[in-house]
Amino acid sequence: VRRTLFGHFPGRAALLDARAEEAAEALQAAVTVGAGATEQADRALAHFTLALWPVGDRYRMLLALARRDLGVERGAGLLEPARVRAAAIVEQGQRDGVFHSQLPASVLSAGLEAMTVALLEEVNTGALEDDGTRVAITALIAAGVPEKRARAVVDDVAAAQDTPAG
Repeated sequence: VRRTLFGHFPGRAALLDARAEEAAEALQAAVTVGAGATEQADRALAHFTLALWPVGDRYRMLLALARRDLGVERGAGLLEPARVRAAAIVEQGQRDGVFHSQLPASVLSAGLEAMTVALLEEVNTGALEDDGTRVAITALIAAGVPEKRARAVVDDVAAAQDTPAG
């Protein structure tokens, strides 16, 4: 209820700022999932995308408001841990010949980020429903992985994430 909500927050800006802090913590936790593992770049990108998608999905309305209400600098700061990790994965993939190298790693990872944000916006409109697997496959294909390989990698990574560690 609006009255209760604003009993906890002095205004819209404070509410958005608190939500942004919560999102930043969730994003940081998702970015660190699998970050220390040594795996092929295509698997690392699939793992990364599948770990981040639920966070992006949960905070997709905040992402839509971030540019206008939080400012470009604050929004960029929230996404920085994901940007750094994505760029590292893309650089590794280009060095290993797993991803195409027509674009510099920083540009390709920025393009993958923009695509992912655009796909989250499509979830907002109801045009897309995804658990992250289709987005992960699409990210791998955009990075230069052949579709058949991208599907196999994502299926394998998703199955491994669903299997409890024992």
